[in-house]
Amino acid sequence: MKLTDIETQILDGMKARRADLNGCVDAINALHRVLVNMYDAGGKLLLCGNGGSNADAMHIAGELCKSFERKRALPEKFAEKLRPLPCGDDLANHLEAGLAAIALGFNGSLKTAVENDIKLRDIAFAQEAAALAKPEDVLIGISTSGNATNCLMAMSVVKAIGGTVVSLTGPNGGKMAAFADIAIKAPGDSVKVIQEAHLVIYHTICAMIEAHYFPDPR
Repeated sequence: MKLTDIETQILDGMKARRADLNGCVDAINALHRVLVNMYDAGGKLLLCGNGGSNADAMHIAGELCKSFERKRALPEKFAEKLRPLPCGDDLANHLEAGLAAIALGFNGSLKTAVENDIKLRDIAFAQEAAALAKPEDVLIGISTSGNATNCLMAMSVVKAIGGTVVSLTGPNGGKMAAFADIAIKAPGDSVKVIQEAHLVIYHTICAMIEAHYFPDPR
């Protein structure tokens, strides 16, 4: 899949700012292709991580579900269907088009029920993924070490369902990178440095995906 000029500019901007991430470019391009194919097929992105990586999962979902850097007009047919409904004019005038993305682990009722009722440790992400994932979906597991058992369990579930699994890790990659369909290994010799690289990588990916579907600037 050939990148558009806008997508190429976004990726080149990352490379210019962070030459240390050039080793991740092939994997970023591979993830871009997978996500475009996923959204074209009506799929959704699932994300999981722990601690700071949990916040990153939520951050990515936030950038995709509403506008990030570009204008996202609603499809006109959808806007017209909204208008005769309660609050329809306001919704049609203010809603933005979104790209489906869900960070796992934020349903406290589900998470605590799993932890209380199922005696296998670390299974909460996997249980939620088993309920939500479809074959057309993609899961990104985020872990600086690449060895987060709960993320690896969720990856196994999505893989068994027929989806695509991606790891975003530190340079060693760990078990998650070894299992993933696409492994993005960010450079860094400490957790904070790896997480700082993760932010640049996923902002670049989100910006590229948004530009693919919504090329108009704000």
